[in-house]
Amino acid sequence: MEALATYGLIGLFVAAFVAGTLIPFNSEIVLSAVLVAGADLTTALIVATVGNTLGGLVTYYMGHIGKPEWLEKYGKVKHEKLVEIKPQLNRYGPAAATLSFVPGLGNVIILGLGFFRIAPFWSFIFMTFGKLARYAVWGYATDLVI
Repeated sequence: MEALATYGLIGLFVAAFVAGTLIPFNSEIVLSAVLVAGADLTTALIVATVGNTLGGLVTYYMGHIGKPEWLEKYGKVKHEKLVEIKPQLNRYGPAAATLSFVPGLGNVIILGLGFFRIAPFWSFIFMTFGKLARYAVWGYATDLVI
């Protein structure tokens, strides 16, 4: 993570993108390091949100094209878990993507939205909002400390 922070906003984008996929990664630490190094808060929030949302789109489309056995093998998400959350996804629809920032659960939600092909455009909009909210809280908290 420290290595990515040395690349500034490009490192932040990469960290946020990876964190938005199914690969476990903590991009908030890179965001804090970039802010401490003097990056503009607004620019950093935009870069982190775009990177993380694009990573989330990769997760959505992995679900969209994925076979249940692929999702278990590569995504480490059991088909039963997707079936279990389907009623909630049907109930809340793409608004559930707002919770994409929740560790562990967020990727399952995004994967499920893609797997069940629930409103790609609106899932993208709500996912972006959720990710921006997470980075804004983290970024502003970091900015208060430095």
